[in-house]
Amino acid sequence: MRQIIRQKIIDSLASKPPAFTPRDVRLPGLRGKAIAVIGMRRSGKTTFLWQLLAERLAKGTAREGLLYFNFEDERLAGMSAADLQWVIEEYYSLHPEWRDARRATLFLDEIQVVPGWEVFARRLLDTEHVELFISGSSARLLSREVATSMRGRAMEALVHPFSFREYLRHRDAEPEKKVDRLPKAARSALDKHLRAYLAEGGFPEAQKTQRRDRFELLRGYVDTALFRDVVERHAVSHPVALRWMVRHLLGNAGGLFSVQKFHDGLRSQGVPVAKDTLHAYLAHLEDAFLVRTVPVATDSERRRQVNPRKAYPIDPGLIPVFDRSGKANLGHALETTVLLELERRGCTTAYVRTPEGFEVDFLATGPEGDEHLIQVCAELDDAETLARELRALEAAAVRHPRAHASLITLTLPARRASIPEHIQVTTAAVWLLENCE
Repeated sequence: MRQIIRQKIIDSLASKPPAFTPRDVRLPGLRGKAIAVIGMRRSGKTTFLWQLLAERLAKGTAREGLLYFNFEDERLAGMSAADLQWVIEEYYSLHPEWRDARRATLFLDEIQVVPGWEVFARRLLDTEHVELFISGSSARLLSREVATSMRGRAMEALVHPFSFREYLRHRDAEPEKKVDRLPKAARSALDKHLRAYLAEGGFPEAQKTQRRDRFELLRGYVDTALFRDVVERHAVSHPVALRWMVRHLLGNAGGLFSVQKFHDGLRSQGVPVAKDTLHAYLAHLEDAFLVRTVPVATDSERRRQVNPRKAYPIDPGLIPVFDRSGKANLGHALETTVLLELERRGCTTAYVRTPEGFEVDFLATGPEGDEHLIQVCAELDDAETLARELRALEAAAVRHPRAHASLITLTLPARRASIPEHIQVTTAAVWLLENCE
């Protein structure tokens, strides 16, 4: 095994970074911490490690100081935590001039397949002069586990499927100017791209594929995450109930989900499963990054727990795969896209339900404490629809006076004279690309 490790290191150091679409993943700024690159399966974590390697190479770091090592190799089957030290010893035996004298950067991919890797990673940070990145499938490298096992020595970098900006970049269509400065033809092309993104989603491997192939691919992603990251990992005792939950959540993006109601529905179908078990299943699906949930906005923890949560898939491309209605569901896809963008921007989110019975999709709180009330509606040309969305925002603004109120839509409504000045109406393309200079 030691000879295999040595050869893998030699081969890796001789490899050039593969072609990739640059990602906009935020890295924590604290030094002395391992960076755990986490996210849904097939969202691009390994490619992101190569991007980091390429960036350091471009900034002048010598190639021998940048080691990518993938532990998902059948020749390394049975590797133990004690064997991990061989990776370090063989690397430094090839390049002894780097040990202690220069800071090497190690990218350890799929390290979670080696039991006890956490102790090795902590010791590596304490005893060697290295910058450390670790990544792996969400089956054994979940965010909560990284925080526990690394005992404060790791920070997280969350990799989602492509954002709309990254989707455009992958197609060499990312605008160089802000959207409102683009000519009409370019804005029309951008609108076409956005509608395609809402239907196809952002999983890198699914780009530019036919609908049938894409659906089969995405179903495979969900099945793999479901069985390897949930069923096998947590010894799920009611796989039928879990499957029904997954289909319901992924096919009803933005819908309110109540464990109590879902439990009652299962009982009516003759599926006996405890409510506590269903709560656990929902948490497992979030840990596997298949689903994101949004609680009701309230200062009461009890109200937050007893009220339904809004649920969304990790990518809008999953919606048509699991939605049985046959409709385009642009509104649900757009709402999902906005939520995921808020998460990328570091916001915490909740939905608002007013005493008058109105609902606002998101109350987003940014990293600096700024608040935003955001209502998402694909089309606003209907006067009644526009009036309904504005009423909800105005009612929520009374309860949250510090928040900036926004209405995000695909196309600006023709009747804009009736829109209050304190409510900003913006197109989704502008909002999703607003940081584009």
